[in-house]
Amino acid sequence: MTSTTSILVTVFVTFFCFALGLNFWLNRDRTMQTRLAGLQSEKSPLSVSRESPSAWRAMVTRMGPLFTRLATPKEGGEVTDLRLHFYNAGLRQAIWLPVFIIAKVVLALLLPVLLLIFGGLMGAQVLSVAAIAALVLLCAIGYYVPNLLLNVMVARRQREIQDAMPDAIDLLTICVEAGLGIDAAMRKTGSELSLRSPALAEELDLVVLELQVGASRETAMHNFSMRTGVADVAVFVTILLQSEHFGSNMADSLRIHSDTMRDKRMQRAEEVAARIPIKLLFPTLFFIFPSIFIVLLGPAAISIFRTLLPSLGGGH
Repeated sequence: MTSTTSILVTVFVTFFCFALGLNFWLNRDRTMQTRLAGLQSEKSPLSVSRESPSAWRAMVTRMGPLFTRLATPKEGGEVTDLRLHFYNAGLRQAIWLPVFIIAKVVLALLLPVLLLIFGGLMGAQVLSVAAIAALVLLCAIGYYVPNLLLNVMVARRQREIQDAMPDAIDLLTICVEAGLGIDAAMRKTGSELSLRSPALAEELDLVVLELQVGASRETAMHNFSMRTGVADVAVFVTILLQSEHFGSNMADSLRIHSDTMRDKRMQRAEEVAARIPIKLLFPTLFFIFPSIFIVLLGPAAISIFRTLLPSLGGGH
């Protein structure tokens, strides 16, 4: 490791330790209040032993504010949108927010440090313009990689729920026509959909649990729409609530909506199928056609060279 790299690593570690110590010093009153609250609670040894298996969660929760102060948005709406993204991805535990922000900060700092260490071991010039640009790029990549992973999880779960909604509505319609109430129909539909779509079955079970604990059907269904973030689910919730409010036939409304969603699913499948030739165009041009040309024109080219080269040589 060169001296320049050692100086940069030392400056980084010094700055990080200084920021960490400053954070501890600014939060000393809060730490004292936390310790007093713990003494006042007077937990028994049995309760402490029961909480020992989740000690890593408590550690992450304690370490979260040290990093979330650097990366947490200041506006409350942004935090709400981030939590809504976690709900859409199926991550409902409160621990995922500090884990997410800690991952963003750690990756944004770790990747440039690894580049500095690797560049120092390889003897590269770490103070050049290209090296500084690479450090900034790695910092940005490390900061936005958790967002990318979260968006992938959200898109995958929403696609699963969207594809399974027509089947769920069909089962719900059958249950309603058989004489079951909407709550019992949702419970039955959730149990039957556990193999087809675990995400949708889990959401329906949560709706049933909210209704059982005393929440109104409107609140439970709006929470269902908010947790999934799927437009078809929002339309389903609106149809269900309006059918109940105006006293119309719920089975007919659900059947019509199920047919509409099934047509949309078929259209999405047709769109994916229509994009396949365009996706196959470039692999065909760059990988398949050259091989075909070599197989077809290779023997002819060899025969031409064998015939023309001796005649050209004899002519000279």
